[in-house]
Amino acid sequence: MLLHLDGIRSDIVATSRIRSHVLSSGQDNGTTIAFAHGNMSAATYFEELMLGMPAQFHCLAPDLRGYGDTQDLPIDATRGARDTADDLMALFEALDIKSAHLVGWSAGAGMMMQFALDYPATVASLTLIAPVSPYGFGGSTDLQGTPIASDFAGSGGGTVGSDTVEQIRLGDPHSNSPQAPRHLLRNYFVNPPFRHDREELLVRATLKQKLGDQRYPGDCLPSPHWPHVAPGKWGPINAVSPKYFNTSAIVDLPDKPPILWIRGDADVIISDNSLFDHATLSPSTHRPQPMVGQMREVLDRYEQSGGYVEEVVMDGIGHSPFLEDKNLFLSKFSQFLQTISPTSE
Repeated sequence: MLLHLDGIRSDIVATSRIRSHVLSSGQDNGTTIAFAHGNMSAATYFEELMLGMPAQFHCLAPDLRGYGDTQDLPIDATRGARDTADDLMALFEALDIKSAHLVGWSAGAGMMMQFALDYPATVASLTLIAPVSPYGFGGSTDLQGTPIASDFAGSGGGTVGSDTVEQIRLGDPHSNSPQAPRHLLRNYFVNPPFRHDREELLVRATLKQKLGDQRYPGDCLPSPHWPHVAPGKWGPINAVSPKYFNTSAIVDLPDKPPILWIRGDADVIISDNSLFDHATLSPSTHRPQPMVGQMREVLDRYEQSGGYVEEVVMDGIGHSPFLEDKNLFLSKFSQFLQTISPTSE
């Protein structure tokens, strides 16, 4: 069992869909802020951020389906991010939460965008931390998310290295493998030489990720198109394949929640030249997916159609702004909440 910081409550909440492990802090009757983590992580990554929020907020962070101590159920990738979005709505219903500020990180930001599409009346605001592109991860090459192949080759579960999966399967938090969670956290999730004080607990939380063809990373299909692997139908990496995932329709929401887009300028995971995009890593005639450019194009249209968007770029910061400079992140996030709802502070 992981040790949690003082002030963080840990509960299992039975919902209509799944038994969710949920971390929470602050006043139960306060304004809710819900946090969603990304791949190879868990709710515990948000603990310091949650405790940094003013006490009048009710902060909650579930381990998403397939992660941490939440009930182990398969992820139907053909629904895109809807399995996890529906899980979050079921959690809100179980806790009688009518409205919340949503904060999503990486793939979790994609889920929060899907939640905003499916449950718009519940969304007070949307904060996207180093978010996956509205057109998913991998397999596209222009600002409009046009796929590089008809079968969406270059995206999905088959793009994850087998060594990475094996390191999670071995479950050794002290492994020195370049594919081990500790190495990935130190060298890709944050901008080196940053080291987090709770690194040991973060690594152990990552190792709770569930594996298999219906879990992480998911199944895959052979493809005649470069890089010769296409998405299957299960698991979290297939769930953000552009074959199934596209949240660009947030532009068309009639009632648009305010959006904060916050990222680091040294992010090598979500980037226009991502080190995890096969088009960056391998010889190819295809350009790397312009992930940041795709997000900007969608959010520009969001603004042009009446939405409010604030972009914050943190200097020298990698994929995890709230871990690498918590105080600056909290300052920017609090300013955003104050701007959109002055009475919330």
